[in-house]
Amino acid sequence: IGVFTSLVLWLIGSIYVVSVAIDTIEYYNMKNKLNFYTSQFVELKSTISTLEKAEAEFKRILSFKSKEKILENVDTKINTHDAGSLDMDILKDQIKNTVEKVSEIKEFLKNQRDIYMATPKGWPVVGRVTSEFGNRENPIHGKQEFHSGIDIAANTGVPIKATADGIVSFSGWSAGNGNLVVIEHGFGYSTFYAHNSSNTVKVGQKVKRGDIIAHIGSTGNTTGPHLHYEVWHNGRAVNPMSFIKEAKNVPKEKQ
Repeated sequence: IGVFTSLVLWLIGSIYVVSVAIDTIEYYNMKNKLNFYTSQFVELKSTISTLEKAEAEFKRILSFKSKEKILENVDTKINTHDAGSLDMDILKDQIKNTVEKVSEIKEFLKNQRDIYMATPKGWPVVGRVTSEFGNRENPIHGKQEFHSGIDIAANTGVPIKATADGIVSFSGWSAGNGNLVVIEHGFGYSTFYAHNSSNTVKVGQKVKRGDIIAHIGSTGNTTGPHLHYEVWHNGRAVNPMSFIKEAKNVPKEKQ
């Protein structure tokens, strides 16, 4: 009886120990799974938050009424690369595709904004156009010549403004051009501002559209105070009026 009782107790004890061990293993397995899915849902929440921010930004910029306003107000710093991944194949692929599309849209808008800000736009100075782009009779010696820009008459000292974002590549005296400022804008665009009474920028300086870069004068070969303004694209002079006429700030003389 004693031996039988001992065997029974040993068997019950063994079953109990095994049962406790199994429960312990299952507990740690469940705990690991819980931690894993918790981390995955945290990453999913981060992804959703990123997409919501991107959606809000796109709604903001698309609320502007014109292409110009949209491009001027694009925020290209939306972070769409901090999203995590979820161990659910379908949802993971959907989120990945959405983030990629948001990134592509952001990159497209950034490129469009860069091109827009580098393209000359508007008047460098408000005044009266006294000489158009193209063939003309030189006002000094009377000979026929090709005029590679336009002349805009204004009072001495009136501020001259950059017509696009860029970097100053020349600022100084240039023979018949007098005081000259040249700005490189990228995407093949350059602008020239000649006969200034004074330049207010230096070589290597970054400028934004609308920044004052010089003042009206009559330095160099001129018959009076004015700005000689040129726009070059891909190495050739183009008519500045084609860039000016789209601007809204048209001087009264030209309306």
